[in-house]
Amino acid sequence: MNWLAESSPDNISDFANVWTILIQSLHDIYKAFVERLPFFASALLFLVVWFLLIRLVVRVLGPKVLRRSKLRQSLQLLLVRLVSVAGWVIGLAVAAIIVFPGLSVAKALGAAGLASVAIGLAFKDIFQNFFAGIMLLWKFPFEPGDFIECGDLRGRVQDTQLRLTTIRQPDGQLLVVPNSHLLMNPVQIVTSKPKRRVSLMTGVGYGEDVTKAVKVISRALEKCKRIDHDQEVHVVPAGFGSSSIDIEILFWTGSSPMDVRQATGEAVTKVKAALDEAGIEIPFPYRTLTFAEPLKVAGGADQVLQAT
Repeated sequence: MNWLAESSPDNISDFANVWTILIQSLHDIYKAFVERLPFFASALLFLVVWFLLIRLVVRVLGPKVLRRSKLRQSLQLLLVRLVSVAGWVIGLAVAAIIVFPGLSVAKALGAAGLASVAIGLAFKDIFQNFFAGIMLLWKFPFEPGDFIECGDLRGRVQDTQLRLTTIRQPDGQLLVVPNSHLLMNPVQIVTSKPKRRVSLMTGVGYGEDVTKAVKVISRALEKCKRIDHDQEVHVVPAGFGSSSIDIEILFWTGSSPMDVRQATGEAVTKVKAALDEAGIEIPFPYRTLTFAEPLKVAGGADQVLQAT
Protein backbone atom coordinates (compact mmCIF):
# COMPACT_ATOMS: atom_id res chain seq x y z
CA MET A 1 0.00 0.00 0.00
CA ASN A 2 1.28 3.45 -0.81
CA TRP A 3 2.87 5.41 2.07
CA LEU A 4 1.02 8.58 1.09
CA ALA A 5 -2.26 6.73 1.30
CA GLU A 6 -1.46 5.63 4.83
CA SER A 7 -0.29 9.10 5.93
CA SER A 8 -2.76 11.10 7.92
CA PRO A 9 -3.59 14.73 7.10
CA ASP A 10 -1.80 15.77 10.31
CA ASN A 11 1.47 14.15 9.18
CA ILE A 12 1.26 15.85 5.81
CA SER A 13 0.60 19.16 7.53
CA ASP A 14 3.64 18.72 9.83
CA PHE A 15 5.85 17.94 6.84
CA ALA A 16 4.61 21.05 5.06
CA ASN A 17 5.33 23.17 8.14
CA VAL A 18 8.90 21.83 8.39
CA TRP A 19 9.47 22.52 4.72
CA THR A 20 8.11 26.04 5.11
CA ILE A 21 10.38 26.70 8.10
CA LEU A 22 13.42 25.40 6.18
CA ILE A 23 12.66 27.60 3.18
CA GLN A 24 12.15 30.61 5.45
CA SER A 25 15.45 29.96 7.26
CA LEU A 26 17.36 29.72 4.00
CA HIS A 27 15.68 32.91 2.80
CA ASP A 28 16.65 34.72 6.01
CA ILE A 29 20.26 33.54 5.69
CA TYR A 30 20.39 34.69 2.08
CA LYS A 31 18.84 38.04 3.00
CA ALA A 32 21.33 38.53 5.85
CA PHE A 33 24.19 37.62 3.53
CA VAL A 34 23.03 40.14 0.91
CA GLU A 35 22.70 42.80 3.61
CA ARG A 36 26.26 42.03 4.76
CA LEU A 37 27.77 42.10 1.28
CA PRO A 38 28.87 45.76 1.57
CA PHE A 39 30.54 44.93 4.90
CA PHE A 40 32.30 41.90 3.38
CA ALA A 41 33.45 44.01 0.45
CA SER A 42 34.75 46.71 2.81
CA ALA A 43 36.57 44.11 4.94
CA LEU A 44 38.13 42.52 1.84
CA LEU A 45 39.27 45.91 0.55
CA PHE A 46 40.71 46.71 3.96
CA LEU A 47 42.65 43.41 4.04
CA VAL A 48 44.11 44.06 0.59
CA VAL A 49 45.28 47.55 1.59
CA TRP A 50 46.49 46.24 4.95
CA PHE A 51 48.44 43.43 3.25
CA LEU A 52 50.19 45.92 0.96
CA LEU A 53 50.98 48.11 3.97
CA ILE A 54 52.48 45.16 5.86
CA ARG A 55 54.68 44.27 2.88
CA LEU A 56 55.85 47.88 2.65
CA VAL A 57 56.67 48.02 6.37
CA VAL A 58 58.54 44.68 6.21
CA ARG A 59 60.58 45.78 3.20
CA VAL A 60 61.51 49.07 4.85
CA LEU A 61 62.09 47.50 8.28
CA GLY A 62 64.31 44.72 6.96
CA PRO A 63 66.92 46.24 4.66
CA LYS A 64 66.79 49.89 5.75
CA VAL A 65 66.39 49.71 9.53
CA LEU A 66 67.41 46.37 11.02
CA ARG A 67 70.42 45.82 8.79
CA ARG A 68 71.92 49.02 10.14
CA SER A 69 71.60 47.71 13.67
CA LYS A 70 74.05 45.38 15.41
CA LEU A 71 71.52 42.58 15.79
CA ARG A 72 72.35 39.11 14.54
CA GLN A 73 70.84 38.15 11.19
CA SER A 74 68.59 35.57 12.84
CA LEU A 75 67.21 38.19 15.24
CA GLN A 76 66.53 40.55 12.35
CA LEU A 77 64.65 37.78 10.58
CA LEU A 78 62.68 36.96 13.73
CA LEU A 79 61.62 40.58 14.29
CA VAL A 80 60.53 40.99 10.68
CA ARG A 81 58.40 37.85 10.80
CA LEU A 82 56.88 38.69 14.18
CA VAL A 83 55.91 42.12 12.87
CA SER A 84 54.32 40.43 9.85
CA VAL A 85 52.37 37.94 12.01
CA ALA A 86 51.23 40.65 14.43
CA GLY A 87 50.11 42.79 11.51
CA TRP A 88 48.00 39.97 10.10
CA VAL A 89 46.38 39.28 13.48
CA ILE A 90 45.46 42.95 13.88
CA GLY A 91 44.19 43.13 10.29
CA LEU A 92 41.95 40.07 10.68
CA ALA A 93 40.54 41.43 13.95
CA VAL A 94 39.71 44.77 12.34
CA ALA A 95 38.15 42.99 9.34
CA ALA A 96 35.95 40.94 11.69
CA ILE A 97 34.75 44.12 13.41
CA ILE A 98 33.98 45.67 10.00
CA VAL A 99 31.84 42.68 9.01
CA PHE A 100 30.15 42.51 12.42
CA PRO A 101 29.97 46.09 13.76
CA GLY A 102 28.44 44.93 17.04
CA LEU A 103 31.47 42.78 17.81
CA SER A 104 33.50 44.34 20.62
CA VAL A 105 37.23 44.00 21.08
CA ALA A 106 36.70 42.00 24.29
CA LYS A 107 34.39 39.52 22.55
CA ALA A 108 36.80 39.23 19.64
CA LEU A 109 39.70 38.49 21.99
CA GLY A 110 37.60 35.97 23.92
CA ALA A 111 36.61 34.18 20.74
CA ALA A 112 40.22 34.26 19.57
CA GLY A 113 41.31 32.74 22.89
CA LEU A 114 38.86 29.86 22.62
CA ALA A 115 39.76 29.34 18.99
CA SER A 116 43.48 29.32 19.81
CA VAL A 117 42.96 26.59 22.43
CA ALA A 118 41.04 24.42 19.96
CA ILE A 119 43.51 25.05 17.16
CA GLY A 120 46.45 24.46 19.50
CA LEU A 121 45.11 21.03 20.46
CA ALA A 122 44.41 20.12 16.85
CA PHE A 123 47.76 21.33 15.50
CA LYS A 124 50.05 20.62 18.44
CA ASP A 125 53.08 19.60 16.37
CA ILE A 126 52.81 22.62 14.09
CA PHE A 127 52.73 25.04 17.02
CA GLN A 128 55.55 23.16 18.72
CA ASN A 129 57.72 23.70 15.65
CA PHE A 130 56.52 27.32 15.45
CA PHE A 131 57.67 28.17 18.97
CA ALA A 132 60.84 26.14 18.45
CA GLY A 133 61.54 28.34 15.43
CA ILE A 134 61.18 31.45 17.57
CA MET A 135 63.64 30.02 20.10
CA LEU A 136 66.09 29.09 17.35
CA LEU A 137 66.00 32.55 15.82
CA TRP A 138 66.16 34.26 19.22
CA LYS A 139 68.86 32.32 21.08
CA PHE A 140 70.71 29.88 18.86
CA PRO A 141 74.04 31.18 17.49
CA PHE A 142 73.94 29.60 14.03
CA GLU A 143 73.02 31.72 11.06
CA PRO A 144 72.13 31.02 7.43
CA GLY A 145 75.37 29.85 5.82
CA ASP A 146 76.68 28.00 8.88
CA PHE A 147 77.55 24.31 8.56
CA ILE A 148 75.91 22.28 11.34
CA GLU A 149 75.70 18.67 12.50
CA CYS A 150 72.74 17.28 14.45
CA GLY A 151 72.85 13.52 14.87
CA ASP A 152 72.87 12.06 11.35
CA LEU A 153 72.03 15.45 9.81
CA ARG A 154 74.91 17.36 8.23
CA GLY A 155 74.76 20.39 5.99
CA ARG A 156 74.78 24.13 5.50
CA VAL A 157 71.84 26.15 6.82
CA GLN A 158 69.94 27.75 3.96
CA ASP A 159 67.07 29.39 5.84
CA THR A 160 65.38 29.23 9.24
CA GLN A 161 61.65 29.89 9.13
CA LEU A 162 59.20 29.93 12.03
CA ARG A 163 58.35 26.25 11.57
CA LEU A 164 61.05 24.65 9.42
CA THR A 165 64.77 24.94 8.74
CA THR A 166 66.19 24.09 5.31
CA ILE A 167 69.66 22.53 5.19
CA ARG A 168 71.76 21.91 2.07
CA GLN A 169 73.60 18.60 2.52
CA PRO A 170 77.18 18.08 1.25
CA ASP A 171 75.88 15.99 -1.66
CA GLY A 172 73.67 18.89 -2.79
CA GLN A 173 70.33 17.55 -1.58
CA LEU A 174 68.01 19.92 0.27
CA LEU A 175 66.82 18.76 3.68
CA VAL A 176 63.77 20.24 5.44
CA VAL A 177 63.98 19.79 9.23
CA PRO A 178 61.28 20.61 11.81
CA ASN A 179 62.60 23.23 14.22
CA SER A 180 61.63 21.14 17.25
CA HIS A 181 64.20 18.51 16.17
CA LEU A 182 67.01 21.09 16.20
CA LEU A 183 65.83 22.56 19.49
CA MET A 184 65.59 19.25 21.37
CA ASN A 185 68.82 17.64 20.11
CA PRO A 186 72.50 18.63 20.41
CA VAL A 187 73.65 20.76 17.47
CA GLN A 188 77.32 21.12 16.55
CA ILE A 189 78.05 24.35 14.69
CA VAL A 190 81.10 23.49 12.63
CA THR A 191 81.59 27.00 11.24
CA SER A 192 80.94 28.93 14.46
CA LYS A 193 84.53 30.23 14.14
CA PRO A 194 86.35 31.13 10.91
CA LYS A 195 89.23 28.77 11.73
CA ARG A 196 89.31 25.16 12.87
CA ARG A 197 92.11 22.94 14.17
CA VAL A 198 92.63 19.65 12.35
CA SER A 199 94.27 16.52 13.75
CA LEU A 200 96.11 14.23 11.31
CA MET A 201 97.84 10.99 12.29
CA THR A 202 100.83 9.41 10.57
CA GLY A 203 103.59 7.03 11.64
CA VAL A 204 107.20 6.02 11.04
CA GLY A 205 108.90 2.68 11.46
CA TYR A 206 110.39 1.63 14.77
CA GLY A 207 113.85 1.63 13.21
CA GLU A 208 113.63 5.28 12.10
CA ASP A 209 114.95 8.39 13.83
CA VAL A 210 111.80 9.96 15.30
CA THR A 211 113.40 13.38 15.88
CA LYS A 212 114.51 13.53 12.25
CA ALA A 213 111.04 12.46 11.10
CA VAL A 214 109.42 15.26 13.12
CA LYS A 215 111.74 17.84 11.51
CA VAL A 216 111.06 16.50 8.00
CA ILE A 217 107.29 16.62 8.56
CA SER A 218 107.49 20.16 9.99
CA ARG A 219 109.42 21.42 6.96
CA ALA A 220 106.92 19.74 4.64
CA LEU A 221 103.99 21.43 6.38
CA GLU A 222 105.62 24.84 5.90
CA LYS A 223 105.05 24.41 2.15
CA CYS A 224 101.30 23.81 2.54
CA LYS A 225 99.40 26.89 1.34
CA ARG A 226 96.03 25.85 2.79
CA ILE A 227 97.35 25.71 6.36
CA ASP A 228 97.03 28.86 8.47
CA HIS A 229 100.65 29.57 9.39
CA ASP A 230 99.64 32.45 11.66
CA GLN A 231 98.68 29.72 14.12
CA GLU A 232 101.27 27.35 15.53
CA VAL A 233 101.61 23.96 13.85
CA HIS A 234 102.35 21.01 16.14
CA VAL A 235 104.08 17.77 15.14
CA VAL A 236 104.16 15.51 18.20
CA PRO A 237 105.08 11.82 18.68
CA ALA A 238 101.82 10.48 20.08
CA GLY A 239 102.43 6.85 21.04
CA PHE A 240 103.55 3.37 20.18
CA GLY A 241 101.41 1.81 17.49
CA SER A 242 101.24 -1.82 16.49
CA SER A 243 103.58 -1.26 13.53
CA SER A 244 104.88 2.29 13.89
CA ILE A 245 105.67 5.22 16.12
CA ASP A 246 102.50 7.30 15.82
CA ILE A 247 102.97 11.01 15.10
CA GLU A 248 100.12 13.51 15.45
CA ILE A 249 99.99 16.60 13.25
CA LEU A 250 97.90 19.56 14.46
CA PHE A 251 97.28 22.59 12.26
CA TRP A 252 94.65 25.30 11.67
CA THR A 253 92.68 25.93 8.50
CA GLY A 254 89.26 27.22 7.40
CA SER A 255 86.30 25.84 9.34
CA SER A 256 84.19 24.65 6.41
CA PRO A 257 84.31 20.92 5.59
CA MET A 258 85.75 21.65 2.14
CA ASP A 259 88.58 23.72 3.66
CA VAL A 260 89.37 20.85 6.03
CA ARG A 261 89.39 18.28 3.22
CA GLN A 262 91.61 20.36 0.97
CA ALA A 263 94.08 21.24 3.72
CA THR A 264 94.23 17.62 4.89
CA GLY A 265 94.80 16.35 1.35
CA GLU A 266 97.59 18.85 0.77
CA ALA A 267 99.25 17.96 4.08
CA VAL A 268 99.10 14.21 3.37
CA THR A 269 100.63 14.71 -0.09
CA LYS A 270 103.47 16.95 1.14
CA VAL A 271 104.31 14.81 4.18
CA LYS A 272 104.35 11.58 2.16
CA ALA A 273 106.66 13.08 -0.47
CA ALA A 274 109.01 14.53 2.16
CA LEU A 275 109.30 11.25 4.11
CA ASP A 276 109.94 9.29 0.90
CA GLU A 277 112.64 11.76 -0.14
CA ALA A 278 114.30 11.47 3.28
CA GLY A 279 114.18 7.67 3.11
CA ILE A 280 111.94 7.42 6.17
CA GLU A 281 109.56 4.49 6.10
CA ILE A 282 105.82 4.86 6.67
CA PRO A 283 105.10 1.24 7.61
CA PHE A 284 101.95 -0.69 6.95
CA PRO A 285 100.76 -3.22 9.55
CA TYR A 286 103.04 -6.25 9.85
CA ARG A 287 101.77 -9.67 10.85
CA THR A 288 104.01 -12.39 12.32
CA LEU A 289 102.67 -15.94 12.20
CA THR A 290 104.06 -18.50 14.65
CA PHE A 291 103.67 -22.24 14.01
CA ALA A 292 104.17 -24.99 16.56
CA GLU A 293 106.13 -27.17 14.08
CA PRO A 294 107.71 -26.85 10.61
CA LEU A 295 105.28 -26.76 7.68
CA LYS A 296 105.81 -28.68 4.48
CA VAL A 297 105.79 -26.76 1.21
CA ALA A 298 103.20 -27.97 -1.29
CA GLY A 299 104.87 -29.92 -4.11
CA GLY A 300 108.16 -30.25 -2.27
CA ALA A 301 108.42 -33.44 -0.22
CA ASP A 302 111.88 -32.63 1.16
CA GLN A 303 111.31 -28.89 1.76
CA VAL A 304 109.84 -27.50 4.93
CA LEU A 305 109.18 -24.05 6.36
CA GLN A 306 110.94 -23.51 9.60
CA ALA A 307 108.77 -22.41 12.47
CA THR A 308 109.05 -18.67 13.13
